Amino acid sequence: METESEPYVRLASLRQLHRVVAQLNTARSLADTLQTVADGVVEGLGFEISAVNLVRADGDLVVAAVAGSAAAEAMMAGRVGSRASWERRLSMGEQWGELHFIPYTEGWVLDDDDVPQWHAPSPVREIPDAWHPMDRLFAPLYASDRELLGVLSVDRPRNGRRPGAWGCEALQMYASQAAIAISNARLRSNMQRALVRLEREQQALRASEESFRQAFEYAPSGMAVAEMGGDQHGRLLRINDALCRLLGRPAAAMRRYSFSDLVHPEDIRTLLRTSAEGGRAELRLARRDGSYVWVSLRNSVVADTADGPRYLLTHVEDIEERKRHELQLAHRASHDSLTGLPNSAELRARLSSRLCARPDRPVAPAGAVPGVGPSGGYAGGGYGHGDGFWDVEGLGERGGISGAGTEPGTGLATPPGGGEQNTGAYGPVPVSGDPTGSPGSTGFGGYGGYGGDGGADPHHVHTVPPKGDGPGEKGLAVLFCDLDGFKSINDRYGHHCGDAVLIEVARRLEAGVRDDDTVARLGGDEFVVLADGLGPAEAQDLAVRLRNAIIPPIQVDGRAVRVGASFGIGWAGCGMTAEEVLQSADQRMYVEKRSRSKGQRRAG
Repeated sequence: METESEPYVRLASLRQLHRVVAQLNTARSLADTLQTVADGVVEGLGFEISAVNLVRADGDLVVAAVAGSAAAEAMMAGRVGSRASWERRLSMGEQWGELHFIPYTEGWVLDDDDVPQWHAPSPVREIPDAWHPMDRLFAPLYASDRELLGVLSVDRPRNGRRPGAWGCEALQMYASQAAIAISNARLRSNMQRALVRLEREQQALRASEESFRQAFEYAPSGMAVAEMGGDQHGRLLRINDALCRLLGRPAAAMRRYSFSDLVHPEDIRTLLRTSAEGGRAELRLARRDGSYVWVSLRNSVVADTADGPRYLLTHVEDIEERKRHELQLAHRASHDSLTGLPNSAELRARLSSRLCARPDRPVAPAGAVPGVGPSGGYAGGGYGHGDGFWDVEGLGERGGISGAGTEPGTGLATPPGGGEQNTGAYGPVPVSGDPTGSPGSTGFGGYGGYGGDGGADPHHVHTVPPKGDGPGEKGLAVLFCDLDGFKSINDRYGHHCGDAVLIEVARRLEAGVRDDDTVARLGGDEFVVLADGLGPAEAQDLAVRLRNAIIPPIQVDGRAVRVGASFGIGWAGCGMTAEEVLQSADQRMYVEKRSRSKGQRRAG
């Protein structure tokens, strides 16, 4: 072949170069591509040994492929050389275009560095430009942006000579094509890894969604997903079977509602104040049959994707049984155990909730009973007889119930209106001056939650005593009742009989008032009736009816016993405390009781 003309040799070499370059694009993976690059040097470029040193993520170079010598492959494959050592090599020796040649006369300083290398002992041929066993030739592999991808190292030309101009040109061309093939293979490898990772993530997402679906659908307690924001804010999108069973509604029907459509009217403010993230509330939701069930709501915000729409996930727990026990305990704490009537604490709480402290409240003289005149009559004059009494017992003269008057009107403090807006998960809600949103109390005898600070609740309606007996003069009447002759029944027949009498009296009092009136037992044989919207004459008539209802005999263990009753009427008004109102009515009752003889008072 050496005797042939040089153009023929170049044509044959070009064919070989074309063949090995074409093979570069047939590899299916990065590892196959690297090995194909190394094999192409041995098969098509006339070198006996080649190695591909690939740049790692940390910058160092690893021997990724070796061709031409099993011993060299065993010695170098997988070993790593530092980036600094490689940069030193690429800066030494002679630069042949893009190639770097380090003759053995200079390369001896590299024998002890950390770059993997292998040299086979072989004789040096006595020819011009002979290749020495310690010569080194490197072809850097650059990406299109001149990023170093690796270094192709070659050794032992088959003709024993250093490559000439055509050989160097062929090696540079091959290195350029090899860099492109490696870049494409790396891109394909990254894409394949990304696809595998994406598939795994999708599988994990599908598994997570399935786990959520099963946890959502088969949860023992109710769960719902609602929209957040937009025109359909709060509308229910998904509802599990437990919530459908709890509310007695099918899922298709539930998707037409939001929780604000189902909540009890008294609990709507509680719902609107519930925050979206981590919000909790206890309220009542409507069942299909029209009844309500107590539930506990717990909210959390979930996103469909990283930047996708957000949804409100609500956990709904049935707390009907717990609420029933709580209400029973609250009822026991606020009601008399014998008669079932509201007790003294509940009476004072209800009365306080109707009162507020007016800034211009008059100051009573020292030692005076608020609202009671010097002669025992209510300040402002009595109704009926001029001395403050009227006849009720048998409709006789001066018997029965003490007269009632009115407190002088002194003007009312105007409560401030408006308030902040507090945005919750289900919409904005105005916040009143009371942060709890419910009427508070300052203790028995103190002002109610509406007025301890002068009337801060904008929804409070002032309670004003009637100033006369005209058609429009109405107020909150407080009727204080004390039984006459009850002690003698207790002493004569025992406490069992006395308890039966108290139970029957309570029943008769409740039967004689309206549904929205309050009948309470203060203790012992004392009862109080709160009746709103009455005028003075109507209050007198109510007292007469109640006393006449109490007088008839009461059957206890086969015997008939009788008790009488003395009533005092007071009027509640803002500017008074609950204790002052009760003291006023109590004082009136004792004035009436003392006005009659013991015989007149005794009824059984």
